Amino acid sequence: MSDMQRREVFTSLASRFRKDKEVTLRPPYYENISLFDKECLTCKEKTCVTFCEEEIICIDEKGRPYLEFKNSGCTYCDSCASACSKEVLNFLNKKQIDAQFSIDTKTCLSWNETICSSCLDVCDQRAIKFFGMFRPIVDMSLCNSCGFCIAPCPSDAIAIKGV
Repeated sequence: MSDMQRREVFTSLASRFRKDKEVTLRPPYYENISLFDKECLTCKEKTCVTFCEEEIICIDEKGRPYLEFKNSGCTYCDSCASACSKEVLNFLNKKQIDAQFSIDTKTCLSWNETICSSCLDVCDQRAIKFFGMFRPIVDMSLCNSCGFCIAPCPSDAIAIKGV
């Protein structure tokens, strides 16, 4: 085996053990991401957290809001933006959450011959497409990045990547 072939084998093996970098998702109502560092750090009320109907807004160690989809998803209800006293979040700046979703074929039950449609059942956008009863994919042209598909997945197979 040549050195090049060995490197390719080891790179392939190592990629299986590498964890993807954590993605920090911000609420979808900001115009300028730098305001999170400037204004959110001085906000004492953190009203975006208390007004979030789905309870998905958390505060990081620096004091900035971020989205956590482990229990629910974003309904784009405007409550966090309406509550933001610093106007970092403003419903006039409403946009889709800066994320792309995909399904890990190694851990997805449906990709491994087990009937499961947990992600499909909660996707109001119908952005998750199945080939018959198996092999789901996320159609990002339909996905609104709400994150509702994350919590019900029994095998944590839905990956989030920032854009």
